[in-house]
Amino acid sequence: MKRGKGLTFVGDSRIQKYDKPKLNRDYSEFPGRTEEFFPDYLLKEWLVGAVFLIGFLCLTVAHPAPLERMADPTDTGYIPLPDWYFLFLYQILKYTYASGPFNIVGAMIIPGIAFGALLLAPWLDGKKERHWKKRPVATGMMLIAVGIIFYTTWESVAYHDWDQQAKQGQIVFSNLDAEDPVFNDLIRTNCTSCHGGELAGGSGPNLIEPELAPEMVEAFVRNGTENMPAFEGQLTDEEITAISEYVAGLELTTKDEAANTEESAE
Repeated sequence: MKRGKGLTFVGDSRIQKYDKPKLNRDYSEFPGRTEEFFPDYLLKEWLVGAVFLIGFLCLTVAHPAPLERMADPTDTGYIPLPDWYFLFLYQILKYTYASGPFNIVGAMIIPGIAFGALLLAPWLDGKKERHWKKRPVATGMMLIAVGIIFYTTWESVAYHDWDQQAKQGQIVFSNLDAEDPVFNDLIRTNCTSCHGGELAGGSGPNLIEPELAPEMVEAFVRNGTENMPAFEGQLTDEEITAISEYVAGLELTTKDEAANTEESAE
């Protein structure tokens, strides 16, 4: 057998037989059932996203998000409400076993167990079945979690004092001057922790009585009430009188009325 160009290789048992690799078939072989990713499919995705975005923007213009009053770090009586996706955690902190001395349970232990179970889910249920009926552990955990989140979110919204929340955000006093020395030195120190940063209510009532005479306010400040401490002995007679006259002289209005008044003045 000659070497060189005339050599013909017949076969070799040392080389294994192999099939031609399977290649993905072109989309054109399936008319009407598939399409090119770019630009056909991607253009449809962009159009759907643009329609959704425009609709969302129109909704925010027609129904703007309600804003509350300006944040006041001295207003310790204000009770904030978290966003809707955290309401279930907010509600859990109201239960006896997760509040007060057991606050660590509601704030750390219960969320920790939930997120820990989520992280351990691949090891808790390692079945390769894809149908939800054949994966009872994963399905059961998901149904329980969704049920708890749904129920606690609903309960938080159903039993929240929305009237008080609305009053805290809307009631204002047209002549409340935060730069006044009486407000800045006396009221902010002794009153806003319970009655709110703008005296519109917090853990204590809002000061909205229009016929409240200075003598009546002074009696409350001096002697206290069932839920209000007496300030006689803590404040001088002049300070109590100044607070009483300031509170009695407040004129009630709302944010909308105050805004309309400012626009008219301009």
